[in-house]
Amino acid sequence: MPPKQRKIAIMGYRSVGKSSLSIQFVEGQFVDSYDPTIENTFVKTTKVNNQEYDLKLVDTAGQDEYSILPTQYSMDIHGYVLVYSITSPKSFEIIQIIYDKLLDMTGKVHIPVVLVGNKKDLHMDRVVTQEEGRKLANSWKAVFLEASAKQNECVADIFHTMIMEIEKTNGNTVQENNKCSIS
Repeated sequence: MPPKQRKIAIMGYRSVGKSSLSIQFVEGQFVDSYDPTIENTFVKTTKVNNQEYDLKLVDTAGQDEYSILPTQYSMDIHGYVLVYSITSPKSFEIIQIIYDKLLDMTGKVHIPVVLVGNKKDLHMDRVVTQEEGRKLANSWKAVFLEASAKQNECVADIFHTMIMEIEKTNGNTVQENNKCSIS
């Protein structure tokens, strides 16, 4: 079976760890130095349920409430990983605005989304509860995960879950085998 091509946009407020999650998944390392991303694309082949996927991850620049989302984020994109930091209430607020803008832009009622509360390792500084993240994801009919790019906790699960959500939207059934999702 040839690999399926899937393009995933990783979006969220600045400094929530979008690039760290992408680099951790693709290269298996945590990058601590921080240069604001303009936009990067990472490519990785991964396997889910004996099907190979060529993933193209679009690591977007940090958005805020005033960002105009470029229209290329609605075309060609199969799914969205929306990231906030559990230590930043502002990033949690912004993620809801980004989601609404995506729905407006795509003109769809439902888009494949995985909501990620990143920086789980900073639990001492947590301000956004798991319950708040779960509630938001449920209201979107999205999957909710908490992750730590730094400790490589649940990072691969984000992208594997995203693939499964895309397949579901495309009408394909998939087995979920995920210990990180918070239902």
